[in-house]
Amino acid sequence: MKKNSNKRFWYFVGIGVMLIILMMIVASVMQIGEQLKSIHPYAPYVFYTLAFILVYVLIIRPVMIILFSPSFSIDTTLDKNPKREYKIYKRVARRILEQEDLPEGMRNNLVESMDDAFKLRDALNNVYNKHMKKKINKVIRQHAKTVMVSTAISQNGRLDFITVVVVNIKMIKEIVVLCGFRPSYRNLAKLVVNVFVTALIAEGLENINLNDVIPTSTMKMLGEIPLIRPIMSSVIEGVSNALLTLRIGIVTRKYLFDDAPDLTKEKIRYGALIEAAQHLPMVIADGLFLFPKTIMNMFKPKKDKIAALDNATNPTE
Repeated sequence: MKKNSNKRFWYFVGIGVMLIILMMIVASVMQIGEQLKSIHPYAPYVFYTLAFILVYVLIIRPVMIILFSPSFSIDTTLDKNPKREYKIYKRVARRILEQEDLPEGMRNNLVESMDDAFKLRDALNNVYNKHMKKKINKVIRQHAKTVMVSTAISQNGRLDFITVVVVNIKMIKEIVVLCGFRPSYRNLAKLVVNVFVTALIAEGLENINLNDVIPTSTMKMLGEIPLIRPIMSSVIEGVSNALLTLRIGIVTRKYLFDDAPDLTKEKIRYGALIEAAQHLPMVIADGLFLFPKTIMNMFKPKKDKIAALDNATNPTE
């Protein structure tokens, strides 16, 4: 009974937060629409139409794709009685087989295992642990880079809020599509809360004070580098948002690949933050194109470090 009430609580929280996000976006759209009246009486209506299309394409449609994907977790592939989930196995396997970059050996293994629940369980477990996690990590880093560059360039807190919401929802949707399944509704609600909090932080970072973040000695050193001091505030804002986006992506992956029986909520949070910090230098190296090459090279990791980090998540978290 307590478990069901806890689930309902997270359902209501997730729905409520999603409504708040949409209301904040609508309020921003209407505010801009009012300003457009001075240009032409019909300008606001054109803007509202375009805004609705964008909200549908960038937020509502990805959310619907996530919600209507089958609920599944990698721990299900460790089930001693896979016949209970056999239909979901086949549905997920068919989605994976649609991916063109799936290694031929894994593809053949999935096809040959379709008629046997036990073999299909083992084939899926192999695909997720040895192939999918690396692809998911790449998707997470790519979206973190997008958030970093977008929020570093933008000087508007509300625009940063919308950017973080849109990019993070798109990231979660791509991870779900990539895997062929979604986390439970309860964990999805938790992810929505994470996205909302991250977006609020992004909005608040607009007025960041460099002197409160970077030591005086470091500020003096940066002041001697041409063009660095003026953009440092925006860079720190972008990097902070990238770190939070990395954390959300990794938490999403851990909800899907919960293959450790002792993986608790605290371990997920702590592990996600530690791993996000490990991925961050790669995101910075790809995103800080405004930096001189000598500074970019300080962050750029070698290929073997990237491979080691991806492999560290296999086969268990």
